[in-house]
Amino acid sequence: MSAAIPIPADSPRGFAYAMAAYLCWGLLPLYMKALSHIPATEVIAHRVLWSLPIAAAVLLWQRRSDDVRAALRSPRLLAMAGLTAALISVNWLTYVWAVGNGHALDAALGYYINPLFSVLLGMLFLGEKLTRLKMLSVALALSAVVILTVQAGKLPVVAVLLILSWGLYAYFKKSLPLGPNQGFTLEVLILTPFAAAFLLWRQVTGQGAWGDGSLFDVVMLLGCGPVTAIPLLFYANGAKLLRLSTIGVLQYTTPTMIFLIAVWMFNEPFGTARMIAFPLIWSALAVYTVALLREAGAARRAAMATTRRMQ
Repeated sequence: MSAAIPIPADSPRGFAYAMAAYLCWGLLPLYMKALSHIPATEVIAHRVLWSLPIAAAVLLWQRRSDDVRAALRSPRLLAMAGLTAALISVNWLTYVWAVGNGHALDAALGYYINPLFSVLLGMLFLGEKLTRLKMLSVALALSAVVILTVQAGKLPVVAVLLILSWGLYAYFKKSLPLGPNQGFTLEVLILTPFAAAFLLWRQVTGQGAWGDGSLFDVVMLLGCGPVTAIPLLFYANGAKLLRLSTIGVLQYTTPTMIFLIAVWMFNEPFGTARMIAFPLIWSALAVYTVALLREAGAARRAAMATTRRMQ
């Protein structure tokens, strides 16, 4: 008889790691706004370039560098990692551009809807069945997008790009047979030659911020590595020590902080359409959270029942 798989309790250390990651991501608009005078493409190139030393150092410390070396010899793994690297690049570029050009509210909208889009992907491509509550949450989110589209006369492009790029990134990332730290290192390793070539071209043509910028710009561009890599490492460690339902609830911390920063610090307009759309999104997330907690509770009860039968 096979043993029941226990459902671990949430660890305080895991909670601290996860919250540290979400708080860092929530404050990231302030950092990126300070770099808004530099083209988003150049910021992303620096983000890639200076993430690599940190990611590589972590792998060496964990003695997991062999996984990346093996992946570099596998054309299939390289192709998969190339796809996820391209998707995360689109996500980063869209986000940095949005914050620098007065669209942080659209970024918040995109990150609010991301979990619901992942639910939809699971239904369409993985054969996962949606409960009535999850179907209702997806319908509410779609309603919000429709309202914003009708009001603006076009799709909220920033939100849609963030939803698609991150949702597909998470979906394909599941198929990458590497740990989170190894996968991230492989992705930035693939992107580094392109980032370095782009930055060299910018400098040679006299357009780069690296040589002609202020000391503040140089320090901030160097800091793009730590502000990218460290939250990802926090999240990777926190996710291992928390229930999926806990992670599902905590993830709303980041878009809520982005929303508050956009409205109260960046003074972005919050018109009638957004006054209707955002409460719809919050309602969708509340419904989704209830569904998630119910499923987690049912799984715990089933595990406990199995354990009692085996005793």
